This record gives sequence, structure tokens and C-alpha cells, in this order.
Amino acid sequence: MNEKKTDRRTLKTRKALCDALSELLMEKELHKVTVQEIADKADVNRVTFYKHYMDVYDLYDNIEKDVLLEMGLLILRLEELPSEKFFSYLINYIDENRTIFRMIFCPNATWQLRNKIDKLLSGLFLKIQAEKQDSDISDRALNYHAYYRSHGCMSIIFKWVDSNFSDSKEFIIKLLSDLDSNTEKLIVTK
Repeated sequence: MNEKKTDRRTLKTRKALCDALSELLMEKELHKVTVQEIADKADVNRVTFYKHYMDVYDLYDNIEKDVLLEMGLLILRLEELPSEKFFSYLINYIDENRTIFRMIFCPNATWQLRNKIDKLLSGLFLKIQAEKQDSDISDRALNYHAYYRSHGCMSIIFKWVDSNFSDSKEFIIKLLSDLDSNTEKLIVTK
């Protein structure tokens, strides 16, 4: 895709297209979504869509790349932040991108993006724990612990998104922080 200058109007159009695809994926599978449906929902014409993306899959891939980049940067901060601060950043990011996270966790999603986020989180938990325990990252028990921690976090986030964000961000941040801190204590004592 050609690099377009990212003025405010361009950013607004891209966000509208991303939100439109996200909303449509809550209704139907990716391969059933058309460019016309996205354009209609975003209130732009097809030509505008094609100025930004080659097709529906290109738009989806761009959403995936953006989310993975942002999530990767957030997850890397876990090493330097206490649990509550880290989860505060993570939950605020999810809250600011509700439509996209509804899409990520909806039944029509491909689950590829969720799995990639989960792997990022699991890999970081593994790295941090291996360093704390002066262990090798190939340690089987540490791998299971990292998997457990990441899936636990993802499950809480899934439930929050699935409940249409019915609980406050503060409640979810505290819950995640407490659960993760206690899980980490159990791992260290093993």
C-alpha cells in the first residue's frame, strides 16, 4: 500500500473503516464481508475505501498489525512496571478501542489476533519469570505457568469485553493485578 500522508481527515477515515469492519465482523464472518458493506457503514464511498486499502483482507491485516504493535509495546512495559500500573495501561488501551476488541473476541473473529496477543503475553511472562528464577525459558514448568498467566489475563479481558464493558475499568485493573500478582507469588515459591 502506498504511504499516504496521515492528516486528520485520513486518520478519521481509516478509523471509520476499521470500526465499520469491526462492527460487521460481529454480525458475520470475514470472508462474507464486502467492501460495499464497509463503505456504507463507514459512510464513505468505495473509491475512498480503495484509496486506503486493497480489499477487506488488507483492512483486516492493517487492523491486526496496528493492534499487535500497540499491544506489543504495552506488554513490553510489564517488565518495568508494577502489575497495577501495567494493567492500567492495558485496560485503558482496550477501553479506548472497544469496537476493535469486541471484534477480536466475537464469535465471527478468526481468533488469530487473539492468539497472537496471547502469545505475546505468554512469551513475556515466560521471559520475566525465567529471569527472576535464573532459569532457562525452555523449562517446562515455567512454560506452563506463563501459559496459565496469559490465558487467565485473556479470560478476564474476554469476559469484560463480552459483558459489554459492564464493570468499571478500575475493578478490572484491580482484579487482574491482584490475580496476576498472586499467581506470580505461587510460581516463585515452586
